[in-house]
Amino acid sequence: MVGGVSSINPSLYMKKFIIVSAVFVFISQFSAQAYSVGDIVINEIAWAGSGDASGDEWIELFNPTNQKIDLSGWVIVDDGSAEYKIDQGEIAPHGYFLIEDNEDAVSDLKADVLISLSLANAGDSLTLKDSAGIEVDKVNSSGGAWYAGTSENKASMERIDPGITNDEAGNFGSAVSSNGSKSSGGSVILGTPRSANSIYGGSGVGINFNNEKITGNLGETVDLTINIADAIDLYAYGFEINYPSEILSFVSTEKGTFLRVGNTETAFYASLKDSKEGTLIVGEARLLNPPKGVDGDGELFHVKFKIISENGEGQISFGAGSFASDVQGDIVAKFGASTVAIGNVPGKLSSVKDLKISNGKERFSLKIMWEVSDKLVDFYVVKKLMPNGNFLTIGETEELYFIDGDDVQNSGKIIPNVEYKYQIIAVKDGSYSAPIDVLGIDDRGLKGDNDRSDSVDGKDIEMLARSYDSNFGDKEYDMQKDSSFDGSIDGDDLIDIGANFGLTY
Repeated sequence: MVGGVSSINPSLYMKKFIIVSAVFVFISQFSAQAYSVGDIVINEIAWAGSGDASGDEWIELFNPTNQKIDLSGWVIVDDGSAEYKIDQGEIAPHGYFLIEDNEDAVSDLKADVLISLSLANAGDSLTLKDSAGIEVDKVNSSGGAWYAGTSENKASMERIDPGITNDEAGNFGSAVSSNGSKSSGGSVILGTPRSANSIYGGSGVGINFNNEKITGNLGETVDLTINIADAIDLYAYGFEINYPSEILSFVSTEKGTFLRVGNTETAFYASLKDSKEGTLIVGEARLLNPPKGVDGDGELFHVKFKIISENGEGQISFGAGSFASDVQGDIVAKFGASTVAIGNVPGKLSSVKDLKISNGKERFSLKIMWEVSDKLVDFYVVKKLMPNGNFLTIGETEELYFIDGDDVQNSGKIIPNVEYKYQIIAVKDGSYSAPIDVLGIDDRGLKGDNDRSDSVDGKDIEMLARSYDSNFGDKEYDMQKDSSFDGSIDGDDLIDIGANFGLTY
């Protein structure tokens, strides 16, 4: 003790410092590398290459966690010997990491890393290990035939549910659609590099088109709605929508109501990629800071296409740049697809004849009847002109009649004294006849009788007020109250109430 201060042996102090520092470094390194099985998964494998070149091989990794992960030093061990080492790179939360054999293997997407791959068509075992050598995932561990994928059409092998961490053949399948990505020679890849798998069956929000199959006539405009289901705190989205430009031509988009809950303003934009037909870029976000999302199901937006081909078949799908996000960042989403088949050329299949329309047996219904020229028709498509100017398919039937009434899905309510327009189309073996139109009115009732009490009174005013100033497609819009059938519940509909106020039917 010198002057009340204990003396310190410098040599001993340095030894303790070095030991403590070494322990700290060891713990830090161990913590940074403490990954578990399933933190990253081998999500998709293009083991057969592409139709352009067998060497167009690629492997996609997926991060199902909420954390960004550094993949530097990670390896994929092929058949227990060959190693595909990732020198550096990061994978975002719920993000994808694309390993390509060459930069043109997926020619329109830049690889996250280039590694010379050699995947045997007969099958390989693949084991993913982190930089500390810890096994994080394995696929096809027996080394036998691949669980899925094909050498014929070069479909990739896709994982169904990334939440299943066991190496199970039943958790993989062949890709059934494309996200529009292209291989070395420009051919469309049957697979989904850097986007949700086409057969994805795990958790997450569902984003789909309202129709899985589109048909129509040359020159006709078709209206697709993009819907979301099971959303939790959805704040924004951005989609690439690929469509066959030889069959369809882009017309317009209109944002839906889902993100506008509580009269929230949103930023919504849509444009063709590089001003060229084939890919539509759409994005929307709620203008709230701090951000606040929306839960549930609903319509994100609508898109219209014009049919420009007499015959053709193709697919409408979400591209690799598509995402959905909550207030924290990107979330897991499962994207659907839609097919378009145009074969309804006038003259290819005879149209219906003797088309007639009359009041149905029940009030607020119309019965459409017709005869046929071709007896071997498979079924008939019934379409109805809606307030937005587009025909909506309201049913299919094998009978020679169809009743439009309150119980018909998507049709809405039949309003008395409104003239409705319908189309009937015959269908056989995927071929469609030219549509035949018919007009009809159900005159059994009063315009403005919104509650169908057979009296126009104060209750009808109240019902109208609850939907006032809403438009076709809005959540508050109720077709039964749109007595002018113009797509808006406004002053015209109030006039109908005023003209019949106090009357009974």
